[in-house]
Amino acid sequence: MIAIVIACIIGLIFDLVVGDPPKLPHPVRWIGHLIQSQTALWNKGKWRKLRGTVMALAVVGTTMFVVTLILLLSYQVSIIFGILVEGLLIGIGLAQRSLKEAAMAVYEPLVKGDFSEARVKLSWIVGRDTDKLGEDEIVRGVVETVSENTSDGVTAPLFYAFLFGAIGLWGYKAVNTLDSMVGYKNEKYKDFGMFSAKLDDVLNFIPSRLTGLLIVLGTKNETDRSLGKRLKRWVQDAKKHPSPNSGYLEAATAVQLGVQLGGKNTYQGVVSHRAIMGEKLVPLTKEHIATSIIHMRIATVLFALVMLAVEVLIYAVT
Repeated sequence: MIAIVIACIIGLIFDLVVGDPPKLPHPVRWIGHLIQSQTALWNKGKWRKLRGTVMALAVVGTTMFVVTLILLLSYQVSIIFGILVEGLLIGIGLAQRSLKEAAMAVYEPLVKGDFSEARVKLSWIVGRDTDKLGEDEIVRGVVETVSENTSDGVTAPLFYAFLFGAIGLWGYKAVNTLDSMVGYKNEKYKDFGMFSAKLDDVLNFIPSRLTGLLIVLGTKNETDRSLGKRLKRWVQDAKKHPSPNSGYLEAATAVQLGVQLGGKNTYQGVVSHRAIMGEKLVPLTKEHIATSIIHMRIATVLFALVMLAVEVLIYAVT
C-alpha cells in the first residue's frame, strides 16, 4: 500500500511537470487501436450486446494484464525501480497538464482577439460545431470541457490508482476509452457499446460526485450565494444533465463562478439543447478559462488528500 501511495504522488508530480511525453506514443492510442480492430471484427450480426460485452472485458483484461506484467518485472529488479515505473505509468495516465494546455491553446488567441484561431483550437477538444461561435460560447465550450474532464481525465483515474495502483488506473482508462469510442446511442453502437457506456458510468459514479463536491467546498466562491444555496443548486442542476456523472462537475463549476453553462449546441448542423447549469449572475469571459484550470488543480490536490486519508484509514483498520 505504501508503495502505491508513493507511486501516486510521483505520478501526480510527473503529470504536473512533464505531462504526456510529446515524442512517445501514448498508451491510450494503443488501447484505441485495439478497440478499433476488435470493433470492426465483432460489431456485426446478431448478439451485439453480448459481443460488445465480451469485447470490452477482453480489452480491459488485456490492458490490465500488460500493466501487471510490466510491474511484476519492474518490482523484481528492486522496490525502488518498481515504484518509479509504477509512478511513471500513473503519471502518463493522468491528464492534468494536457487538459491545461488544451484550454490555454484556446485562451491565448482569445486574449489576442483572434476568434478564428480560438474556434479552430476549440474544435480540437469538443464535438460541437465551432465555426460560428462568439467569445462567450467559445469560453463555455472550454470551461465545460475542463470541468467535465477534471473527473474523467484526472481524479477518476487517480481514484483507481490510489486503490489499486497503476493496474487499477489503466483498467479505468481502458473503460473510459471504450466509452469514448463505442459508447454512443446511435444505430451503429447502441447495442454493441451499451456495456462499455454503463461500465464507465459505474466507475465514474463516486469520483465525479466527490470531485464536484470538492469544487464547491474548496474553490473560491465568486458569487454572493451561501454555501447551502450553492450545494442545493449544485445537486438540482447536476441531475438535469443527460450524463449521470458529468452534471456534477459542470454544475459545481457553474455555481462557483456564478455563470450559466449548458444551452444550445450544434453538432454537424443539428441543434441540440443541453440542460442549463447554474445562474447567469455574470457573463462568461475568457478569464473564466483560467479560473476553471485553477478549479481543476485545487480539486485534484484536495482529491489526492482525501484518498491519502482513505489509505491511512484502510491501513489502520487492517
